[in-house]
Amino acid sequence: MTAAVALKIEPANWLSDAKEALVAVEALYNEALASVRARVTKDGKLSNELIEADQHAAHGLAWFATYVQGLKELIDYAERLQGEGAYGETEELLNQIGYAELLAQVYGGIPMSQGETVRLSDFGLSAQQVAAKRPASVDSLILSGNTPANRARLAELIDHHSAAETIGASGLDETLEAIRSEMRKFAMANVTPYAQEWHAKNEYIPLDVIAGLADLGVFGLTIPEEYGGSGMGKIAMCVVSEELSRAYIGVGSLGTRSEIAAELILVGGTEDQKNKYLPKIASGEILPTAVFTEPNNGSDLAGLRTRAVKEGDVYKVTGNKTWITHPVRADIMTLLTRTNPNEKGYKGLSMFIAEKPRGTDAEPFPAKGMTGGEIEVLGYRGMKEFEIGFDNFEVPAANLLGGEEGKGFKQLMETFESARIQTAARALGVAQSALDLGLKYARERVQFGKPLFAFPRVFNKIVAMAVEIHVARQITYFAAREKDEGKRCDLEAGMSKLLGARVAWAAADNALQIHGGNGFALEYPVSRVLCDARILNIFEGAAEIQAQVIARRLLEG
Repeated sequence: MTAAVALKIEPANWLSDAKEALVAVEALYNEALASVRARVTKDGKLSNELIEADQHAAHGLAWFATYVQGLKELIDYAERLQGEGAYGETEELLNQIGYAELLAQVYGGIPMSQGETVRLSDFGLSAQQVAAKRPASVDSLILSGNTPANRARLAELIDHHSAAETIGASGLDETLEAIRSEMRKFAMANVTPYAQEWHAKNEYIPLDVIAGLADLGVFGLTIPEEYGGSGMGKIAMCVVSEELSRAYIGVGSLGTRSEIAAELILVGGTEDQKNKYLPKIASGEILPTAVFTEPNNGSDLAGLRTRAVKEGDVYKVTGNKTWITHPVRADIMTLLTRTNPNEKGYKGLSMFIAEKPRGTDAEPFPAKGMTGGEIEVLGYRGMKEFEIGFDNFEVPAANLLGGEEGKGFKQLMETFESARIQTAARALGVAQSALDLGLKYARERVQFGKPLFAFPRVFNKIVAMAVEIHVARQITYFAAREKDEGKRCDLEAGMSKLLGARVAWAAADNALQIHGGNGFALEYPVSRVLCDARILNIFEGAAEIQAQVIARRLLEG
């Protein structure tokens, strides 16, 4: 690759222009919000029917708000790192290219998926309204940011990175970076060399790997010290989930199982339940699984049918669940049921901590009243997915979470912020894995007398991956910081998941394209990463559901 001279603007001028552009974009967003709100309001109230009829624009608001947040976080990133003396050329290029691309998409069209683009006109904004909110700084940033010279220079800098590094400073403190380093070291030794084989053979992640994660404190990372955990924040969990998922999403998701269960017990459990289960989750002595989804309901938990009927000092559970991750080797299930059949919707739901014996491939569910069958999947392997049937499966009444019926949905909702932030972090790891594989192949594969990485169409793909990961990472870390500070962050958590999932899929698709025909061969790890990336737009709330939740919150004001 020939030396490139990047046509950047100076950081101080960039910040000034970026802030001016942000004011304009926020004003446009507010006009879009007001326009859509007026279209979906009837008799002074939001109308579900009108929101559904205008779904493209409503969901587009979620994406627009996500882009506004992304612009804010890039400015914050620049200011923080400049203050720390850590804002080097790589960071500057990531920011300037990323900011320019976000702006270009806001004014030109934001991709919600491969075939869906939301444009300012979809919100009812006229050309005159848009022109009035497009100061010269917007065009200056676009024209000077995502340029061929800047992309070529960033590609040169990326080419000097080792495989173990991330591209650009994270902006996190030394403790968190030490955690990242430890996780990366463990993953490179114990996961990366074997992940492709586990995936190809649809094998469980070995128990000695799980034991290694327990020794590293992964399962108790955010559990308070009084219950045997490390008492760290959600941003630490982001770093851990990101690095482990970079090696294999299944391993990165093992910690998520424990995180969800522990948070449910922390926010909703009795003190006896906390003392009984949290230390064992933290140590890895017991492995949990979440048992929420049903065959005909998916994200519509209000229609949940699995029943739990109290008889004496036990509840008897009957019903069917699906898409249950890692249930065979789990010791406890956080099990959502309907305890009051007369209460329709969410009010009749209750959560249980249901104990079960570990199963085996030969006898997956040895518990009385419990059966199941494996769901074979494209990716996200290593823990295995199951459909589960309950037929008078018994759960002690003492294991009703919180000791009170009808609180199950509320308890679950209190964990959604963390779950979506974690999913965004896993998406970052998968995207980073795709970048690692694409970069390695592009460096090593020689065509027409030079490495693939020397061709602009190839290194531009690598640059696009790095920039999109950078933007998604800043939103994810922001959401985690908000959560750690005790602030409501359902919007930010949803945005991080929404964008992170799209970025992971785009990165995996681009990495496979760089591999050409070899990417289509099962022996190449990028084929696995593509399969793994696809689930991120579906679980923890499909992209459409995620956009709907965000849009509803935005419209409510």
